Amino acid sequence: MCVAIPSCIVVKEDLMAIVEVYGAQRRVSLLLLPEEVVVGDYVLVHAGFAIQKVDPAVGRESLDLFDQVLASMARTDHA
Repeated sequence: MCVAIPSCIVVKEDLMAIVEVYGAQRRVSLLLLPEEVVVGDYVLVHAGFAIQKVDPAVGRESLDLFDQVLASMARTDHA
């Protein structure tokens, strides 16, 4: 099973972009996206390709949920 974490586009150059999530940046291809994206948009990334644009509010909400899961796991590890 794969889990895609929403990543924010911080730089866009033609069909390539740099995305950021949790402070980590990576270069991804925009070739598979059916719609145009701009800096500040959130995308789901798989195998180096942005595969879907997501609403920014949904992207931030998803990251908040990941934060809650990670915090819960950290508490469990220390119990």
